[in-house]
Amino acid sequence: MTKTPLAIAAAAALALTASVALTNAAEARDQIRIVGSSTVFPFATAVAEEFGKTTDNKTPVVESTGSGGGLKLFCAGVGIDHPDITNASRRIKSSEVERCAGNGVTDITEVKIGYDGIVLANARAAEQFSITLQQLFLALAKDVPSDGGMVPNPNRTWSDVDPSLPAVEIEVLGPPPTSGTRDAFVELAMEGGCKTFPDIEALEKEDKQAYKATCHSIREDGAFVEAGENDNLIVQKLEANPSALGIFGYSFLEQNRDKVRGSTIDGVEPDFDTISDGSYPVSRSMYFYVKKAHVGVIPGIDEYVATFTDEDAWGPYGYLADKGLIPLPDADREAMRSQATGFAQLSM
Repeated sequence: MTKTPLAIAAAAALALTASVALTNAAEARDQIRIVGSSTVFPFATAVAEEFGKTTDNKTPVVESTGSGGGLKLFCAGVGIDHPDITNASRRIKSSEVERCAGNGVTDITEVKIGYDGIVLANARAAEQFSITLQQLFLALAKDVPSDGGMVPNPNRTWSDVDPSLPAVEIEVLGPPPTSGTRDAFVELAMEGGCKTFPDIEALEKEDKQAYKATCHSIREDGAFVEAGENDNLIVQKLEANPSALGIFGYSFLEQNRDKVRGSTIDGVEPDFDTISDGSYPVSRSMYFYVKKAHVGVIPGIDEYVATFTDEDAWGPYGYLADKGLIPLPDADREAMRSQATGFAQLSM
């Protein structure tokens, strides 16, 4: 049906009204909104508080939604109803960049803030746990190797996995699929253990999809318990049950060393040095992403980025290191600061 000049004029007027309303609404929001990773949450919160104290802007609202959940909110659109920044304990995926673009979020700046390790921890009342990546895979995988094939995981106790491990029921509390910690755990720990079996490693060349399904699938029979995005809840449950183990970021271990202790993995303890030099086998990078369309509209975003990338914050002797952040090397930090404060376009 052909539109009349009156209809076209009415549509144009409606579009103009909506545009003006969006601009006015965006200008009305005078507080930065940040979502995303529970692991990056304490770092972002510390920077937000410093930002609120040292600038003329309001302290940003920081929400812990998980990396995947935060990126979903971030990529949903531009305007007052959508967050300005999202934190992530893994790098943004190509599929998420495509989702962003489909919703008009095309200009994104990536800021790599430092490193973190994923720890397997238990209560200080229990003995320190020591495990290999292979044993961890055999304990938590949905299917495990047996007689040349794969079978549903039959291991009920740690000693079923290996007689050298305790004869106690396997109970591991961990994050949900929306969490960047979960993504990193399956890619680094589960796949790391999975690849120690030659037949499975060979599968990667033959059928990558089948290989990924085999190595990344966690059992669903109660041995692995999804404990949500609240790491404090995991700590409370570990204290209540010294036989259980929990999965969370190294920074959270640092904040709770009076309650929990990290396990050695492949003989390496999680600490500042082993994570920064890469010898700890379950280490990862952390990020935040800025919606460039909101810069200059929502006040203070540029100052928040400058506050986060200041040496007093993310440097080797900054207040974020006290909270467990493993800083980038000096040259990388300087390059990233320039990229961040210049709001460079994300490149995959």
